[in-house]
Amino acid sequence: MKVIKFDGADSYEPEPDWKRVSLCNEKDISIEHFVKPPRHASPHHDHPSAQVLIVLKGRLSVTDDTGQKHILEENDAIYIPGDERHTVTNESDTASIGIDIFVPGRSFDFWLKRK
Repeated sequence: MKVIKFDGADSYEPEPDWKRVSLCNEKDISIEHFVKPPRHASPHHDHPSAQVLIVLKGRLSVTDDTGQKHILEENDAIYIPGDERHTVTNESDTASIGIDIFVPGRSFDFWLKRK
C-alpha cells in the first residue's frame, strides 16, 4: 500500500489557476485531482490511456472530434477511450473541481511535456 497526502503530493499549474495534484502515479493507474478556472478549456488533445473524469464541483463539458459536447454536472462522470481526441471546458463562472483517472497510468507531467 501507498498513502498519498494531498498537501504533500506533486502538483503544478499547466496554465494559470489550472491546478493539478497527483493522487496516484503508477504504471497501471494514475489519479489526478484538478481545479479548472472559470470558462477555461484544455487544448484539444488525446492520450493512449483510457480516462474517467469525475466532476466533484461545478460544471464541465467534454467535446469530441465530431463536435459533440457532453455536459457534466456535479457527481457525473464520463469515460473517454484511449486515443480519443477531446477538450475539457469549465462551463461555469467559478472554478470547477474534478478527478481524472487514467488506465494505464500516464505521466503526471503530461501537460508540461506538451508545451
